[in-house]
Amino acid sequence: MNLGDLVEHWTLVGAEQGLVAVKHRDTQLGFALLLKFYGRFGRFPRGRAELHDDAVEFVARQLKVDAASLGFYEWSGRTIERHRAEIRAHHGFRQCTVADADKLIDWLAGVYAPKERRYELVRDALLAELRVRSIEPPTPDRLERIVRSGLHRAEKILAERIAGRLPAEVRARLLVLVQLAEGGDEDADPSAWALIKASAGNVSLASMLTEVSRLEAVRAIGLPAGLSADVAPKVLAAWRARAAVESPSHLRDHSDELTVTLLAALVHCRAWEITDALVTLLLRTVHAIQARADRRVTKQLVAEFKRVHGKEGLLFRVAEAASARPDDTVRQVVFPVIGEDNLRNLVAEYKSSGSTYRRTVQHTYRASSSNHYRKGLIALLEVLEFRCDNSHRPVLDALALVHRYRAATDLTYYPAGEGCWDHPAEIER
Repeated sequence: MNLGDLVEHWTLVGAEQGLVAVKHRDTQLGFALLLKFYGRFGRFPRGRAELHDDAVEFVARQLKVDAASLGFYEWSGRTIERHRAEIRAHHGFRQCTVADADKLIDWLAGVYAPKERRYELVRDALLAELRVRSIEPPTPDRLERIVRSGLHRAEKILAERIAGRLPAEVRARLLVLVQLAEGGDEDADPSAWALIKASAGNVSLASMLTEVSRLEAVRAIGLPAGLSADVAPKVLAAWRARAAVESPSHLRDHSDELTVTLLAALVHCRAWEITDALVTLLLRTVHAIQARADRRVTKQLVAEFKRVHGKEGLLFRVAEAASARPDDTVRQVVFPVIGEDNLRNLVAEYKSSGSTYRRTVQHTYRASSSNHYRKGLIALLEVLEFRCDNSHRPVLDALALVHRYRAATDLTYYPAGEGCWDHPAEIER
């Protein structure tokens, strides 16, 4: 403990010196330490172990007594109780009564606990409120009971509020997720419960379709909009985590109000999480199609490619031979000059670079999205709503066009005039 802390928190000042001076010489040091400790922490030390040796020495020097005399101070009995009462009166504090505890529980349940579920933070908030109300903190066990009671009452109030907002049919759908199957020992619909809780898989058409069905299952519950608008995100996240780890049998052990509240929190959060997963899958799928098209075209062109050296000379010889014998065939005039293999290599080299390469990649890209991934992409457009500012309006127009003709299987081209395009004649799908 540094000197600055000792001077700030353990110096006897003003009326404190008078309180200590009238005490018996043998109890002055103990009383002074209780007085300063209470002023700093709002409670009494539970024993000698909580008093730092440096603080004891510092206060003892002010009183001109031996620090070892603290060993004779009795930590129980009438003397210390009388000292505690004087110190409470000096600081304007009182002990926590049963009525105080009930009011504190009501305060936690109505003001703080609905915003925070972590025990440590709620306890710290309660200790701060005790200081504001000039109430001495109770024993650790009693303090824990007050915090637990406040958290429990807050959860009950919130659960009743949330459950009251749910229509009867929505509550029934939520309870079905964890109810027992008729005549059996297994859950009624374990597949739906597992589907809602499961995480997204790797990038694939199957993963995309599974996430779409997962989002549809969540939305089929029919939670009303704004259900948890007045619930703090931390509380909602705590409910979601609790519902995710508790087994169906444990969830059924709660009251109906708490059960449907926990399930509603899980379903609500999963709707956002699955939507995020779908968007991620969409982006990763698009990148995967692009990368696959690049690899396929590159592999194909590399297999055909053989660099031809001296292209300028070959082209001059072709031009010279063609101009000398313009009426003869290519096989008669050009092939003998540069060779048929060299001509094919020139064509392959050109295709492997520039606009030809890009067009080939785009064609392969369209083939993948139009065939293998089309089903998943169309299903994704069915469940997601895309929004953006005006700068990206053409993208939304294109998505709307795809959505309008999503069920058409007999069209090779979109009808003329569809969408706002530079070339409205016919757009290849």
